[in-house]
Amino acid sequence: MIDPIHSLAFSIQANPGVYALLLGSGVSRAAGIPTGWEITLDLVRKLAALHKENAEPDPEHWYRDKFGKEANYSNLLDALAKEQAERQQLLRPYFEPNEQERDGAKQPTAAHRAIAKLVAQEGFIKVIITTNFDRLIEKALEDAGVVPTVLSSPDHVEGAPPLIHTQCCVFKVHGDYLDIRIRNTSAELATYPCQFNQLLDRIIDEFGLIVCGWSADWDGALRTAILRAPSRRFTTYWAARGEPNHKAQHLIQHRAAQVIPIADADTFFQDVQEYVQSLEEFSRPHLLSTEAAVASLKRYLSEPRRQIQLADLIDEVVDQVVEATSTTDFATQGGPTSGKEDLELARRYEAACSTLLAMALVGGFWAEEGHYDIWGRALERLVLGSTRSGHSHNLKGYPGALLLYALGLGALKANRLQFIGYIFKSPFTVSLHQSISPSNKNGFPLGPFVDGKEMFDQPLKHQLYTNLRQHTKRLIPNPDQYTLIPDQYTLIFDKLEILLALSYAHPIPQSMSLPHQYQFPIGTFFYRERNREWIFQEIQNSLDSFQNESPFVKSGIFGETAEVCMQILAALHEFVRKCINHWRR
Repeated sequence: MIDPIHSLAFSIQANPGVYALLLGSGVSRAAGIPTGWEITLDLVRKLAALHKENAEPDPEHWYRDKFGKEANYSNLLDALAKEQAERQQLLRPYFEPNEQERDGAKQPTAAHRAIAKLVAQEGFIKVIITTNFDRLIEKALEDAGVVPTVLSSPDHVEGAPPLIHTQCCVFKVHGDYLDIRIRNTSAELATYPCQFNQLLDRIIDEFGLIVCGWSADWDGALRTAILRAPSRRFTTYWAARGEPNHKAQHLIQHRAAQVIPIADADTFFQDVQEYVQSLEEFSRPHLLSTEAAVASLKRYLSEPRRQIQLADLIDEVVDQVVEATSTTDFATQGGPTSGKEDLELARRYEAACSTLLAMALVGGFWAEEGHYDIWGRALERLVLGSTRSGHSHNLKGYPGALLLYALGLGALKANRLQFIGYIFKSPFTVSLHQSISPSNKNGFPLGPFVDGKEMFDQPLKHQLYTNLRQHTKRLIPNPDQYTLIPDQYTLIFDKLEILLALSYAHPIPQSMSLPHQYQFPIGTFFYRERNREWIFQEIQNSLDSFQNESPFVKSGIFGETAEVCMQILAALHEFVRKCINHWRR
């Protein structure tokens, strides 16, 4: 038979937000948090000590004999501490860790942490009903980046937003330990305010229930709410240690609940969370769907705790590219290929990389330091995968060049120069750029001008430029042809290639005194003079104004000091001038 905990995991994963938790004191027991009645008895013991008497072995009996009435949490608190501030201080030690307990007791347990993950991860859980006074679930949620809506009094319920509009609602039906309206005695637990009953009726009717750590023994009003629910739209799951008591059995039968035997709350919720996460990963949309892959990427980028999923997602897409480009569709017959064959092969590579490129543009735009190594590994795996493909043509490095440019364009759009500096320091960057930027034996780019236009013979570079423009339409919109707005994409593309060229000259070679002898890589900026001069001037102004604090220096793209950066910038400027003069002769 199917284990009921597996059935529960399937139900949660298939129906995010449909199940509500009902948590009792058993969930907080591992944290050393006392129940309300245990606090009452402890206060009675302390009161007996003030009378120089011993309340043991039955503090409840001692109190009844001494004062002629039953021990009552609220009445006892009111008698021992008259002001609310005094009552709060009296209660804090029962629920808040002291210096000796900060690394252990009275902290969120593994169960609380697993529940918080279920809330934060895709919103699998949205509603938590708890009979506990402590704030451990709230703390676990906040640590997971979730700010819950906490309801612990009738006025809270009246002013609360609809459940559908909350990320997570924690409904504390017995109150909060810092509020003296806490419910503790049998009489107090027998009925709830009408506001509580109305909300409970909605939750129990509209949601499935997952019960854990609740004996159902003392809480008459909560039992009544479950019994009066008109329907069972979703299954009730009841996690129990040992045999449920008579009152719990009655509720289980009424709800036709699935009983899940457990060792403890920690193990139960950890297992549920891990099973749900495994099902979610297995059910993820096929990554050939570009929109689904980019949507997943954005979700993982926004949460630092999802870096493992981010890395797995990128690795999986890179695996698909390597596998797709290792087939015979990307092989050639041997010998030199024509420019037409190269362009056709490049288009096939671009089609195979389309999902990765869409992801890389977004990844570069939002790149944080924690993402750098993930993208660096993707670049490395593309290069190493292509070398093992068995193909002998020069274009096998083209997928890596596409990834390099896509990451760079996204990063430049967001002005993330630190990330640019990181990817340019990859040992594969030089070879990738050279694979699409051939030059002749004199160190000058192949030329001359074509049909009188300022165009050098690098069809692959233009193919890459044109292809990536299609992928950047959302990130870098094209200007309207009837406006005077400059073409942002072309400007960013040229700036990326200028920075790439500058990075080649770092550290400065001995031949830097003769710039034309040092072969900078050639880019499309060579024939777009207006863009080129504007970018050179932007970099120069930054170096002049900020010196070593310039973002171009701090990124380490082409030098660690402003002086070195200025030398390299001047050398590239001179190199471009000499190349253009060479072509025109």
